Amino acid sequence: MIPALLELLFPTKCPFCGKLLKQGQALLCPDCQRDLPWTQGEQKKVEFVSRCVSPLWYRDQVSQSHHRYKFRGAQAYAVPYARLMAQCVNDRLQGEFDIITWVPLSRFRRWRRGYDQAQLLAERLGEELDMPCEPLLRKVRNTRAQSGLKGESRRRANVLGVYATRREVRVEGRRILLVDDVVTTGSTLSECARMLLSAGAAQVVCVTLAVAGGAEERKVQK
Repeated sequence: MIPALLELLFPTKCPFCGKLLKQGQALLCPDCQRDLPWTQGEQKKVEFVSRCVSPLWYRDQVSQSHHRYKFRGAQAYAVPYARLMAQCVNDRLQGEFDIITWVPLSRFRRWRRGYDQAQLLAERLGEELDMPCEPLLRKVRNTRAQSGLKGESRRRANVLGVYATRREVRVEGRRILLVDDVVTTGSTLSECARMLLSAGAAQVVCVTLAVAGGAEERKVQK
């Protein structure tokens, strides 16, 4: 009774176009299912990462939806996003990891935003895949937003030495699925993976909701 009442009072909307979803449409509306920019198996090459996959390209309705999720408090999007990512992981990374973690925000940025968007995705993804999800990394200092930096070399320098593994967790020998919301040049994921491998991780694979390419790289705000 209570779920039905909640659905009546707060009907579920497609996270990409905002249309009301009919009963049984758990992820997104039929139009978005058909028209969203699916990656069709393309992968982003990221240093220190065995494989990096994403279900969507970062453009059009995807980038607009992501902006609402990240900057306008649409935290509920984490559930449908994670389901799309889970489908992608099952198709492309099944059997390649035994634990899930995420790219963490700094304390300051998390305090200002009120939540860590990658953590929400990782935790929901863990539920979808029935896999453990643990905080293996910490961000040791706040940095400039990657979106304000042009060129891969400047982005890489901006995140160098910014992440560290947590002392209280075990990393050695583990095969890790690293989660973030969007991958652009891959500098952030690469640095996180480097730290995990330096701590003894056996392998790092990555999944993000979307991957930027070409002009879209300049639109992503970190």
